[in-house]
Amino acid sequence: MKNVALPTHPLRSATDLDAVLSAIGDARIVLLGEASHGTHEYYTWRAALSKRLIQEKGFNFIAVEGDWPDCFEVNCAIKQDQKEYGTAAKLLQTFNRWPTWMWGNWEIAALIDWLHQHNQQHPMPERVGFYGLDVYSLWESLQEILQFVSKQGDGAVAAAHKAFKCFEPYGDDPQEYAQAVAFVSDDCEDEVTTMLQTLRRQLRATKTHAGLDRETAFAAEQNALVAVNAERYYRAMIKGGPASWNVRDGHMMETLTRLLDLHGPDSKPIIWEHNTHIGDARFTDMARDNTVNIGQLAREQYGREQVFAVGFGSYQGSVIAGKRWGAPWEVMPVPRATRGSWEELLHNQLEGENALLLSSELKGTAARQQTFGHRAIGVVYRPEFEQYGNYVPSLMAERYDAFLFLDQTKALHPLPTEANKHTPPDMYPWTE
Repeated sequence: MKNVALPTHPLRSATDLDAVLSAIGDARIVLLGEASHGTHEYYTWRAALSKRLIQEKGFNFIAVEGDWPDCFEVNCAIKQDQKEYGTAAKLLQTFNRWPTWMWGNWEIAALIDWLHQHNQQHPMPERVGFYGLDVYSLWESLQEILQFVSKQGDGAVAAAHKAFKCFEPYGDDPQEYAQAVAFVSDDCEDEVTTMLQTLRRQLRATKTHAGLDRETAFAAEQNALVAVNAERYYRAMIKGGPASWNVRDGHMMETLTRLLDLHGPDSKPIIWEHNTHIGDARFTDMARDNTVNIGQLAREQYGREQVFAVGFGSYQGSVIAGKRWGAPWEVMPVPRATRGSWEELLHNQLEGENALLLSSELKGTAARQQTFGHRAIGVVYRPEFEQYGNYVPSLMAERYDAFLFLDQTKALHPLPTEANKHTPPDMYPWTE
């Protein structure tokens, strides 16, 4: 391993991203990863690359590993002419479900302010959006649907109330619902499916307008879709295996496709998710379990030349995480990467410097031919046990199209948001 030499580009400032921008070329979809949900540099480098993609290549929305209702509130706020939301920090208090720090942090607050300022320079149809791809917001989405149909006074009201009533006995606790219905036929699948179908028929019959009005109708349907797929997700989660993960990433891909259709044939999205979602699952050990992810699904659906995935990783530092699911966040140490890992290889070669690698330049190297352990830190993290479960075997140059290596990293800066009492159930093999 010591004799392996990989071609790299220096990475010191946003101008050093020229190489990856050139490699992205005319790709329509750019996926930006992270090796943890709590590292300052992952957020700031993704923001720097996203700004350049928006300004120089016309990318027109960011979609993240976050809940649809919360992200849509941010989307509407950054498209307003006036800064009616007050401060970005106040706006981001909408992310009050654990782990609150994922999107409720000062790094995202700075990006939100930039997006609002950028949008003021463009007419409404050209303003950059911010959307959530995830599936967890079952109760929040049901509540949003009830509010929408009540204002519209349409035929979907009865179906929405019936779906909401079906879930009421479980006290807006998805785990309680999943445990209650996992092995019986008495569930709410028919109710949420009927609600989605009824709402879609009603929306097709209703004339909507361009801009936010059109988006509001889209958001209502999206909340209904979340309810359908969340119900499937929580039932599958209790039974174990890869099914729940595949439901979740399938929902993310379905949402991305809908957003592309909403924004038209020239739309270009930037996706912010964990490496385990954006790095093609076929080139990791996930493939052995028939586990898929959005990186794989996007390549399959739109073609590899239209999808560009950028992985992130670091050698050592600190991170925000919880010691157990639902626990308060802490600043934790990230130990030196384990021997033989991708991160150790780059640290040794670069002698502590940051670097950018392009997969197109790795032909004939170990990155094309050899599987490396690649670090993945979740929202739950125990540094002392890292070597036993935080490394994903990966064929790096196939998993990603580019990789940003940041040798020393530090924890991101959470906002002082108090988490509400309802924590989604722990559903990850290593709590991604």
